[in-house]
Amino acid sequence: MTVSNDLGEILLVKIEKRKYWVHDDWYCKYITIKTPQGEYKEFPCYRWIADDKEVELRDGKARLPRDDQTQIAKQHRRRELEQRQKSYRWKEWHPGFPLSIDANSHKDLPRDIQFDTEKGVDFVLNYSKAMENLYLNRFMYMFQTSWTDFADFEQIFVRISNTISDYVMQHWQEDFMFGYQFLNGCNPVVFEKCNKLPDNFPVTTEMVDTSLERNLTLEEEIKEGNIYLADYKIMDGVPANATDPCTMQYLTAPICLLYNNLRKKLVPIAIQLKQEPGPENPIFLPTDAKYDWLLAKIWVRSSDFHVHQTVTHLLRTHLISEVFGIAMYRQLAAVHPLFKLLLPHVRYTIAINTKAREQLICECGLFDKANGTGGGGHVRLVQRTMEDLTFQSLCFPEAIKMRGVESKESLPYYHYRDDSQMVWDAVLGFATEVVNIYYDDDEAVQTDTELQAFVKDVFVYGLKDNKRSGFPKSVKTIRKLIEYVTVIIFTTSCQHAAVNFGQYDWCSWIPNAPSTMRRPPPSEKEVVDLQYIIESLPDRGRSCWHLGAVWALSQFQDNELFLGSYPDEHFIEQPVKEAMENFQKNLQEISNRIAERNKDKKLPYYYASPDRIPNSVAV
Repeated sequence: MTVSNDLGEILLVKIEKRKYWVHDDWYCKYITIKTPQGEYKEFPCYRWIADDKEVELRDGKARLPRDDQTQIAKQHRRRELEQRQKSYRWKEWHPGFPLSIDANSHKDLPRDIQFDTEKGVDFVLNYSKAMENLYLNRFMYMFQTSWTDFADFEQIFVRISNTISDYVMQHWQEDFMFGYQFLNGCNPVVFEKCNKLPDNFPVTTEMVDTSLERNLTLEEEIKEGNIYLADYKIMDGVPANATDPCTMQYLTAPICLLYNNLRKKLVPIAIQLKQEPGPENPIFLPTDAKYDWLLAKIWVRSSDFHVHQTVTHLLRTHLISEVFGIAMYRQLAAVHPLFKLLLPHVRYTIAINTKAREQLICECGLFDKANGTGGGGHVRLVQRTMEDLTFQSLCFPEAIKMRGVESKESLPYYHYRDDSQMVWDAVLGFATEVVNIYYDDDEAVQTDTELQAFVKDVFVYGLKDNKRSGFPKSVKTIRKLIEYVTVIIFTTSCQHAAVNFGQYDWCSWIPNAPSTMRRPPPSEKEVVDLQYIIESLPDRGRSCWHLGAVWALSQFQDNELFLGSYPDEHFIEQPVKEAMENFQKNLQEISNRIAERNKDKKLPYYYASPDRIPNSVAV
């Protein structure tokens, strides 16, 4: 389209669409205008234009609210946010949960945040497809039917040589493999340094003396910093799945003592299966009968699976990322630099969570089919964790220090910590560069009305005004703003990748990560044999649903965008593009370092490698 008249400075471009066909939505990337002087001016859109709709676009330059001086610009900004706040409404999906989007199903969401094809994120379809691909269909409805022995599980195990899952299958019974998973498995955030034994865990030196290698007492080992603890007290009293009257299912809240031996490897040295000590709650030891000790470890792995799925994965990445995403859409205009910066990191997050509430974690959802915390236990876990969730625990370096596991000398094989720290530092550097481009001083932060409304929305609505959480209600300095932005980008990318994409590797061998247990934890020693363990593990049907789930959850989305990839040009300013290039260069160097370390490793760790970290929570 050519206009012969001089239009002067172009502040807005309006696009009008009329609906003519049944489905004629149009995805507009940008509008380009050529001025009489031969210059090109871009007006980014990157959104769907559906039905009878008008869209007004600003040019690509990022602006804080104070930068808009004209009445037209101010009114446009206000109208945009008013409209978004009508479309992106908070809703309490379940008491005690963070607030989420007000939508009952994926199709109810604003068009701009829906998946391109809903079929691709249909959990029922994807799980069924996974089970078909894994040749599980002949077993998937065999509920209540037990396997015969451990080897029998191989009937549903897709054995691919030289992979982590195959290595787990071969070594899962060994203590070193059990301990290694606390460091680099799916849930590497549970164990912490033990500075004092819990009062309800009466382990003595005599019990564990044969496991200690330094000729020290247990108390001396604790003082030396060689003892670690994994305490699943959050599981205590959580109701087990009772949705199937034909199968009793059980949960417990174990405590596991870990020893950092002379080879700097964590190994278990004592396990108590319930929180309350007593004669019917023995402390199991490596010196006990083979199957007593093995079943105790299996119970810990099962409890770890539940905490991982519901707390580490669902709450601390999915639901928290959604809170950031909703607040961003409600309070930051499209021209705001933080909107442009954060948008790629909440891509599809609200959509995948809505689909999960629709099919996965809802009443009678897929979660109920195979998981011991189905039928409401998972809800109780989220509610309990929300009471203690803190902003500080989302700041990666602080979270590591709070658990007392920051020493590389003590824990040299803690790859999750080391790789994630490198990514945190890269994200922090990127956030610092971008924030400093737009904010000259702390006053600029304090007077940014949209930023302050965004942070307040997260705290007041997303976190339901929980002052104990330590989430800020406002941000007053550039340093704190950089930290806040870093937490969002890191949580939605690296942290989610680290706890999500290893699920098939570590959980596909069912005895290593049972999704439910069908016999109660033993209350005495020397009663467990192989048959007892097999009858405790998931039946054939639940095993298949579990395997289909961890396979589907471990797959990247089609056309996945990995950390640092920003194909949509929301920013036009050269300094920001240079910051992106620096970020990408730093991420590539991290990926190269991780690849070099992983060479010839039987257990490579790559979940926090930037070339395997999606930009956002989208699966």
